[in-house]
Amino acid sequence: MSHARKEYTDFEKLAPDVFAAVRALGQFAAKAGLDKQLLELVKLRASQINGCAFCVQYHILQGESLGVPADKLNLVVVWREAPQFTPRERAALAWTEALTTLPNGVSDEVYGLAAAEFSEQELTYLTSAIASINVWNRFGAAYRWTPPPRRQRADAAAS
Repeated sequence: MSHARKEYTDFEKLAPDVFAAVRALGQFAAKAGLDKQLLELVKLRASQINGCAFCVQYHILQGESLGVPADKLNLVVVWREAPQFTPRERAALAWTEALTTLPNGVSDEVYGLAAAEFSEQELTYLTSAIASINVWNRFGAAYRWTPPPRRQRADAAAS
């Protein structure tokens, strides 16, 4: 098992300007009106691809707090094979994978799927959210940030 080289809170203290810039970039899509549940699925999928344990756990917890169904959170890693995802979510997840891996750029097929589900402005903001999570993943994976703990519900802790 590997250990953390630095923690998430260290990043904020060491480079507050970089932290603020990456955080701001990640908030634009939600402020522009993109669905927060969809954004959590996108962030979770990019984090899985990039192997960032901190970000995977963080976005699972965020998704749960926003009411994303557990089946979607559990199956986002195999979204192509799972019927739970809407055409819009599928387009966003395909766009996420294309922008995260970039083996040969973004195919016309993936662009067409995304452009069919998102307006030009929405797709631009979605792209900014994907860019942001990929930046977070680079920091989290490089420094092996410890995944955030799941908080116990008050009624579970009392029993």
